[in-house]
Amino acid sequence: MKRIFLGCFFSLLLLGCGAGKSVLTADKTPMFTTLDLVHIEDDKVQVSMNPGAFTTEEVFFYIPKTVPGTYSEDNYGKYIEDFKALDYEGNELNFEKLDDNTWKVESGKNLDKVTYRVNDTYDTESETSEKVFSPSGTNILKNENFVLNLHGFVGYFKGLKEVPYEITVNYPEGLKATTSLKSKIVEETEVGKDVFLASRYFEVIDSPIQYTKPNTETFQINDITVTLSVYSPNGVYTAASLKERMEKMMSAQKAFLGDIDGTKEYNILLYLSTMEADDAQGFGALEHHTSTVVVLPEAMPQDRLEQAMVDVVSHEFFHIVTPLNVHSEEVQYFDFNDPKMSQHLWMYEGTTEYFANLFQIQQGLIDEAEFYERIMDKVNNAKAYDDEMSFTVMSENILEEPYEENYANVYEKGALINMVLDIELRRLSNGEKGVRWLMKELSKKYGNNTPFKDDELIDEIVAMTYPEIRSFFDTHVIGDTPIDYNEYLGKMGLSTEIVEKQTGFFLDGENPFIDVDQENEDQIYIRKGLELNSFFKTLGVKGGDVIKSINGTTIDLNSIRNVIGQSFTWSPETEIEMVVRRGGEDVTLKGLAGTPMLEVETIVPVASVSNKESELRQRWLKG
Repeated sequence: MKRIFLGCFFSLLLLGCGAGKSVLTADKTPMFTTLDLVHIEDDKVQVSMNPGAFTTEEVFFYIPKTVPGTYSEDNYGKYIEDFKALDYEGNELNFEKLDDNTWKVESGKNLDKVTYRVNDTYDTESETSEKVFSPSGTNILKNENFVLNLHGFVGYFKGLKEVPYEITVNYPEGLKATTSLKSKIVEETEVGKDVFLASRYFEVIDSPIQYTKPNTETFQINDITVTLSVYSPNGVYTAASLKERMEKMMSAQKAFLGDIDGTKEYNILLYLSTMEADDAQGFGALEHHTSTVVVLPEAMPQDRLEQAMVDVVSHEFFHIVTPLNVHSEEVQYFDFNDPKMSQHLWMYEGTTEYFANLFQIQQGLIDEAEFYERIMDKVNNAKAYDDEMSFTVMSENILEEPYEENYANVYEKGALINMVLDIELRRLSNGEKGVRWLMKELSKKYGNNTPFKDDELIDEIVAMTYPEIRSFFDTHVIGDTPIDYNEYLGKMGLSTEIVEKQTGFFLDGENPFIDVDQENEDQIYIRKGLELNSFFKTLGVKGGDVIKSINGTTIDLNSIRNVIGQSFTWSPETEIEMVVRRGGEDVTLKGLAGTPMLEVETIVPVASVSNKESELRQRWLKG
C-alpha cells in the first residue's frame, strides 16, 4: 500500500505542475534525478538534478564532504566535473565553485536544473594519499559493474535535504540492481531503466546500489529478508558459493540479538577487487540501515574470504543497533558538509565490534580459546595508539589531529571498553545484565527517530544500571586513565600468561608488523608500539624504521607485496640483508631468517576459580 501511495503521490505532483517550475516551489516537489550508466564517456557518469522553482537569487548546491560511518573528510565533490546550471531554455547560468563540494548559482529564480559528470574513486586510489575508503567509494566499469554509493553521485540543495527524491537510472542491458531503495510503481517499466524513491536525502545516501550481471542469492532470517549480491570480475566467486556461510552467520546474529529489532530487509553488496592499480585498494565495509557495501580481494582463498565476510559483515549488521537505531542528535541531523561529531564512538563502533566477536562465542561459531585470542589481539593492537587519550574527546574531535590518527583504536580499545563494561554489568547484576541488555533497553527508549542528547547518554546509562558504572566511565572513557584489563578478567576467573607462537615474517595472521606511510606510499615502515617477532629482533630492527631494501630489492608499496609472497619460501637458513632508514641514516642489518616466533600474552582460566567466578564467566560468554 505504501509503495502504491508514493507512486500515485509523485504522479499527481507531475500532473499538477506540467512543466512545473512556475507552479511548485522546490520545497514542494520531489528532486528529480537521473543517472546515465549507458552513455559512459571517459569513464564518467552523467547526472542531472531537476528541482522545483527557487524563490531566492542565490542557490547553493552541495556534494557531501563526509558521510555517516566514515569519520573522515573525503570531499566527494572532488570527483565532480563539467558542472552546469541551466535555465528553462537550456542556457547556462553563471555559478561560482566555493570549495570542493559547494557551488553557488547567482540567478536562482531562473534555475531549472544542474548537470555534471562524476568520476569514480576506485580508479584513483593508487594515485593519491587522500584516497576514499573503498566501501564508501564509487566504481564505474562500463557494461560490467557500477558501485553507486549515492553520496558520490547525487547532491542536495541548501534547505532541501528533507524533500523526497525520485532517482531514474538508465543502465546497460544485462545488468541488475541490488539496493534497499524502493522502486516506483509504474504501468510499464522500460528495459534498462529503474526508478527509485527516497523520502529524503539521508535515505538516498543511506541506500547504495550495485549494478552487476545477475549474481545474487536471497534467504530468510526469521523476519529479515537478506540478499547477497556479488561482483567477481574473474568469476571466481558466486553468491551461491558464499550463501551457506552468510546464512549461518546471520542466523546466529539474529539469535544473539533476540527481539532487538532493526530491519525487515538487509542487502549485502560484495565487490571483489582485482587489486590492480586502477581498482579498489581499501578492504572492509561501510554500514547502512538496511545494507552494507563490502570490498575484499578476489584473490583470497574461499575459507579466508568467508571468515573475512563473517567478521566484516557481522560488524556492519550489528550497526542496525547503534548508531543506526540508538544514536545522538549529531547522527540524526547529520550535516554532510559541516559535520558535528558525537562523543560516543566507544558505542557506535566499539559496541558493534565487541558484538561481532561476542556473538560468535555465544552462538558456538568459535570456541573460548579463539575468543580469548581475539581479545588479546585487541589488547596488543591498542598499544599502537595513544592509551592516555580520552575516548569521548577523541570521538568528538575525530576529524582533527591528533585524534584522527587514533581513529582505528575504536575497533580495538573501543571493543575492549565494551568488554569491561559487559564484565562489570554482569558482576553487579549477578550475571543477569550485560551490554546486550543495555543496548536493548536503550533501543526501547530511543530508536530510529528519537535521538539522545550527546552529553546526557552516560548519565542515562548510569541511571539505568549502577553507580559503579559512573566511576568506570569517568575514569576510563571520559577520563584518560588506561584500563588494567587483567583486573577485570580476574573477576571472571581468568588471568594472562606469556606463550610463544609462530608467525609469518611480516604478518601475525591478519596483523602486520609493517605499515604504509599515508603521506608517502613509497615508504614502508615498522609499526611502533608492537611486540616484534624474532625475525625482526634478530636482525636488530626497531619500531619506526623505514625499510629501504631487502636482499637488494628496493622496497615500496608494490615490491613489498612480492617480498611478502617470497617470504613464504624462505627457510630458517635464508640469509637476509635489510637496509633501513633510522634517525636520518641508512643502517644495514644482516642475519638468518630463522623461524619467526612471537611472545604473546594469552588469556587462560586460573587454576582455582570460585563457583561465582565460573558462573559469571559462563553467563558472560554464553549469555
